[in-house]
Amino acid sequence: MSKEVVLCVSNAYQKKFYLSENFKGLPQSIKDELKIMCVLYTEDVGGILELVFDEDGNLDFRTSCEENDYFYDEIGSVLKIKQYQSQKRELLEAIETYYRIVFLGEGLEEE
Repeated sequence: MSKEVVLCVSNAYQKKFYLSENFKGLPQSIKDELKIMCVLYTEDVGGILELVFDEDGNLDFRTSCEENDYFYDEIGSVLKIKQYQSQKRELLEAIETYYRIVFLGEGLEEE
């Protein structure tokens, strides 16, 4: 897999949360925590939040907003992402590990 893979998206404009079908195998508690985290982000900051795996298995936060959205808080977005990366570090690292093992096959070398 040499392309990006979307884990989930929260959209303040449509008031929707999407979790990729590829990750239905995640434990329900992790799915719930992702949903809460992403929806709270878009409620606080606005715009759209995507959690995306790069080709190396790193989980990136991507944000965007509609062109004339004057309520979107760009500074708040950066601060909120830093807060999540600090407070939810264990969760985010566990999800990266899951992705690397299940999707990239890391750690499955035969001895």
